[in-house]
Amino acid sequence: MTADDDTSDVDVDLDRFTADVGRVLAVVAHPDDLEYGAAAAIAKWTELGHDVAYVLATRGEAGIDGMSPDECGPVRAAEQRASAAVVGVEEVEFLDLADGVLVADLALRRSLTSVIRRVRPDTVITLNHRPDWGAPGTRNSADHRALGEALLDAIADASNRWVFAGVGGPAHRVRRAMIASSPQARHAVEVDERHVDLAVASLAEHRAYLDGLGDHAMADPEFVRWQLHASGARCGCDAALAVELFTFG
Repeated sequence: MTADDDTSDVDVDLDRFTADVGRVLAVVAHPDDLEYGAAAAIAKWTELGHDVAYVLATRGEAGIDGMSPDECGPVRAAEQRASAAVVGVEEVEFLDLADGVLVADLALRRSLTSVIRRVRPDTVITLNHRPDWGAPGTRNSADHRALGEALLDAIADASNRWVFAGVGGPAHRVRRAMIASSPQARHAVEVDERHVDLAVASLAEHRAYLDGLGDHAMADPEFVRWQLHASGARCGCDAALAVELFTFG
């Protein structure tokens, strides 16, 4: 925060992230993971001319109770592509791993190392990998935890030419990783209301998934607007994406 920021009326506990993100790689376990907040920052970055690519470990085929995996996977993949387009992302890749049973093992680390070396991002963004969401009684999904842990390890692997030698291309060093929705967030990416609107519209593209949630609060795309404004209040601005930030030398 700078001396010019007016924080007199808010309890500020998030530092505004203002560095150049460069090329961005967004890696998550399922369709919809990026749309619960991260899409607002992605809308901002694509608007500024940054290249952003999406990689999803699964097609989310086990994510709708009333739809068989064979039917669900293609529907959710199509929804993800439409959702990405709303925020200016055209590059969407699926690793086609099985939904619900991701494991942070060497195979996943190898796959993610290959992606990182091929895409060569400056910034990687993903979803919360911590055991919970910060509130008592909450529990994060096994896929989110496994994907996040493997991804952070793969970022290190990708920079070491002797680990998974030759996989994906030459070694590549990522500058930073952002973890959206982490209970250990200490930074925030400021966004404006236009980016919030795009994030809400991006989540709304997941029609089948949201319908499957029934009357859950997260079935309403406006949930994202509330979340982004709440994070904004924590950093002294109107709206923001709260992130846990890892930096790499």
